Amino acid sequence: MSGIGARAAVFGAAGAIGGALVQALRAHGADCVYALSRHAIPANATGVVPVFADILDEASLAAAAAQIGAHGALDTVMVATGQLHAPGIMPEKALREITPEAMATIFAVNCTGPALAMKHFLPLLPRGRPGRLAVLSARVGSISDNRKGGWYAYRAAKAGLNMVVRSAAIETARRTPEAMVVALHPGTVDSALSFPFRGFIAPDQMLAPQVAAERLVGVIKCLRPEQNGQLIAYDGRVIPP
Repeated sequence: MSGIGARAAVFGAAGAIGGALVQALRAHGADCVYALSRHAIPANATGVVPVFADILDEASLAAAAAQIGAHGALDTVMVATGQLHAPGIMPEKALREITPEAMATIFAVNCTGPALAMKHFLPLLPRGRPGRLAVLSARVGSISDNRKGGWYAYRAAKAGLNMVVRSAAIETARRTPEAMVVALHPGTVDSALSFPFRGFIAPDQMLAPQVAAERLVGVIKCLRPEQNGQLIAYDGRVIPP
């Protein structure tokens, strides 16, 4: 069995990073990876099992957890969902640009949805051996690291997600001491999320999804107990809250 275990699950598997994580987990020794998404994923890869799940639809999460849990525990769970912009929604540059509709949308996708995924999938981690659940967060969710301001909804939602991860790590440790729950910063990845901002990003700072996924899997393979509940960057460095 590899450092990430034999059975894994990835939320957001139809996305750029999520799809790359599915392949990286398989490459690192996972025998079975459940590819969870609200979009259809072709069942054409050995060891990859598509499963419908929408992080904003709790009934679908419960159904997915029941379906997967019926076959045994999960060694690794990765939640690779997130939203920075949408039609009519862009990161705010000033307080006057905040709207309740945009705040609600960004919070739902970046904080509430992953929290619900944790609610239903943390119980699937094994007892008596290591298990890990990681959610993709962002460096901009660090309050102490905020030097530029702006991006109110996204920053606040990711900061909220980091707090959910911390609380979930504490709770899970009481029941399953071997489990690790962390938030991961993937860096700036070439994906739909970063597309509108490519003109402001130096080419050498943009990571291909496959490179980001490989680095993130490397981080979770090497997690140490003292990192439980922390926000960790793709290079293994801990980001302050």
